[in-house]
Amino acid sequence: MDIQELIQFSADQLKNPKNHPIDALNKICEHLRENIEHYDWVGFYFHHPEKPKLILKAFAGEPTDHIEIPFGKGICGQVAETDTNFRVDDVNDQDNYIACSIYTKSELVVPLFVDGKNIGQIDIDSHQKNAFSAEDEDLLKKINQLVAEHINLNAINA
Repeated sequence: MDIQELIQFSADQLKNPKNHPIDALNKICEHLRENIEHYDWVGFYFHHPEKPKLILKAFAGEPTDHIEIPFGKGICGQVAETDTNFRVDDVNDQDNYIACSIYTKSELVVPLFVDGKNIGQIDIDSHQKNAFSAEDEDLLKKINQLVAEHINLNAINA
């Protein structure tokens, strides 16, 4: 599937007034997972409104025990603190990696900013080593920009 089509699908889900924001995010996760072969798990984590931890709000793929992740722990927790993308070509090379699945070989996490503030992230796991490229990062940045423009944080944190 064409990148522009993936972005348009995401925009349509976020702009649809019939979609609750979490439903829109779940549909985006599922669409990405279904249409990009190396995306085996896709999820959106958001910062807890009062505590330094991430809360999983939407995902597609195998269920995970990592519903909450403290800032600084794992790849996602590091992105929450550093505000930078984190691409891991081989999760076995990371000391601070939290295993979500024995099948995960690589991971890409891209922070989500609203008004310059890191409020969450999109997290992608792959069963392939070296699965992610700059093109994946660009796609996820664009999707996060759409989420930032259209998301209702009060509904996400309810």
